[in-house]
Amino acid sequence: MSKAKLPGEIYHLKAAGNPNWTKADEAIAKIDSARNAGVQITADMYTYIASASGLDATMPPWVQEGGYKDWAERLKDPAIRERVKNEMNSPSGDWENCYLYAGPEGILLLGFKSDSLRPYTGKTLAEVARMRGESPEETAMNLVIEDGSRVGAAFFEMNEDNVQKQIKLPWMSFCSDEGSYAPEGVFLTWNPHPRAYGSFARLLGKYVRDEKLITLEEAIRRLTSFPAENLKIKRRGLLKPGYFADVVVFDPTTIQDHATFEQPHQYSTGVSHVFVNGVQVLNNGEHTGEKPGRVLRGPGWKGCKQ
Repeated sequence: MSKAKLPGEIYHLKAAGNPNWTKADEAIAKIDSARNAGVQITADMYTYIASASGLDATMPPWVQEGGYKDWAERLKDPAIRERVKNEMNSPSGDWENCYLYAGPEGILLLGFKSDSLRPYTGKTLAEVARMRGESPEETAMNLVIEDGSRVGAAFFEMNEDNVQKQIKLPWMSFCSDEGSYAPEGVFLTWNPHPRAYGSFARLLGKYVRDEKLITLEEAIRRLTSFPAENLKIKRRGLLKPGYFADVVVFDPTTIQDHATFEQPHQYSTGVSHVFVNGVQVLNNGEHTGEKPGRVLRGPGWKGCKQ
């Protein structure tokens, strides 16, 4: 990066897994050192102690080679299952073992394709294993086979001290790392990570107003102009003449996230009005029905066209 004079962004910076929690300071020190040497490097994060992926993150890459069908077929072989089970319980430098990092009590099942398995939504892998009379490793493998999917899951593998430490870093912006959903219809058939509904309100309410980790002005900068500048999105992220009118009006004394891992389908409160490209889409907390949003593409898009 320094030789090529290219910027770098570390997506979703975190120290995952108890054995790695003490490494956060070292990682931050290395980034600070690189920045002090003139390397343009920044990072982003979500303000939760759990990540979200699937049960594929609990199993070694070799068993998943070739895609889901090959993976599920291999998991039916007793010899392969035994090998997978052993590797799920063994530290490895070759892959990120989220089964070890979070443990079966810290793996929350978020969603299933199969109606028959949906009652397990919101339960931990350990709970479901006890219900089924299986080991957690067997349950993980069986659920992947039975559901025809990787099975969405949240992994409680970070700690709050590191989350708060990272929030204070001036080169850290904030993300949701999640889609946008509504608490109705098909979306209620599974549980997303609560960051889908509460990521930014959580920052402004819990960590800015209540915990006072950073100022409101600094939080706004790192939610708006800072990421827009990093991504080289032109005429976004600031309120100034000639820029697109993207405006959020909120009450810093009341803004609050309500989504939890147990009940994630809950909107945040405290936001009164939202304008996108100059068109009001939220009026006194209610959607206006307008949809003026557009795809935003950075300077790399031109070279990515097929």
